[in-house]
Amino acid sequence: MHVTRETVRDQQNWVAERTPVVTDLINETRAGLGDHFDVDVDTVTVDQVDDAVDAAFADGDRAVNVAAMIAILRDLDVVGDYPGFVVDELIGRELAATIAGDQPLRLLAEATFHYADVRTHGDLDDPEDPEDPGDGAGLDDLDAALAAGFQTRLPGWSWRERPSPFALESE
Repeated sequence: MHVTRETVRDQQNWVAERTPVVTDLINETRAGLGDHFDVDVDTVTVDQVDDAVDAAFADGDRAVNVAAMIAILRDLDVVGDYPGFVVDELIGRELAATIAGDQPLRLLAEATFHYADVRTHGDLDDPEDPEDPGDGAGLDDLDAALAAGFQTRLPGWSWRERPSPFALESE
């Protein structure tokens, strides 16, 4: 794989076209997490996700890594999927974390990736039918990673809307 500025732009454009799907998955994930943790979590709009995509790709050091992982997941397939389970999970989790940013958001995005991933299921290929390529092993993990990473960056969680109770005032 040769990653250039054009590669980064192409991957950003691909994600931008996918934001309606990602937005739906973000809102489904937030609703489920909100119910599970008994908190109200704001939904997000396609415009908010578009802005978060633009922000992630505006940071060149982050963008090149995000673009490379997206390209890998878009192309990744393993016949029967299960033998490739580890690699698509690993790249998906890392993509979510890279999109989200520094700690603690990075770790939250990794955990959220697994929660979102159980809600995505691509059309898997049939190992008995070489004419049925399915959607590729990496595509459902890609959607889960995008949803987990961007939902973590976006506002809507009450604990992120207030100052940390652990911040120490400078003297």
